[in-house]
Amino acid sequence: MFFHGYGSSEQRMAELFDAVPANATAVALRGGLEIGKDYGWFLLDYFLTHDFSEVLSATQRVYHWIDTEARGYKSISLVGFSQGMAMASTLQRLRPRQFTCVAGLSGFVLSNELLAMTEDAPHEDPAQRPPYFWGRDVDDVVINPDAVEHSRSWLEGHTRLTARTYPYMGHRVGAEEKVDLKVFLSHYVKAAAT
Repeated sequence: MFFHGYGSSEQRMAELFDAVPANATAVALRGGLEIGKDYGWFLLDYFLTHDFSEVLSATQRVYHWIDTEARGYKSISLVGFSQGMAMASTLQRLRPRQFTCVAGLSGFVLSNELLAMTEDAPHEDPAQRPPYFWGRDVDDVVINPDAVEHSRSWLEGHTRLTARTYPYMGHRVGAEEKVDLKVFLSHYVKAAAT
């Protein structure tokens, strides 16, 4: 499942569908918040301040889709770009054993005390943590430094992290990152199917 960024749409995520392994189904959902002619998942500002009730509402809409439309799938993995990474990681945090793997591209993990209170303590054995791919450009000016540091700390403490940086990529998904995403998804999605 693919999640677009703030002020974007599901059509833009379809450009990443060729990173999905053969015989897997790719789905891109649309955020429910209208932003001009585009969409988001919940309201944000530069500091990534959010209303947690909006976040929960967005995640419940996604869970409803999963519970009604994705029954019978062998596995479900999540890929999010920018704000979509916050959505993907929040979905995984609230249902930690439901998803095969998660990938976050040029995005962030929400810093929220209520969300932190709902999640399990991190596994002491990193091999038992969920696999997570995090790709970004260290000079991406859209995601502020505090959000990057929080994301790094949370991902290192709660996931089996594969982190990659891509110089000069900016706030987008570059060709090299797309190749790495395909390798990551191919490994974990194929492993879940066998």
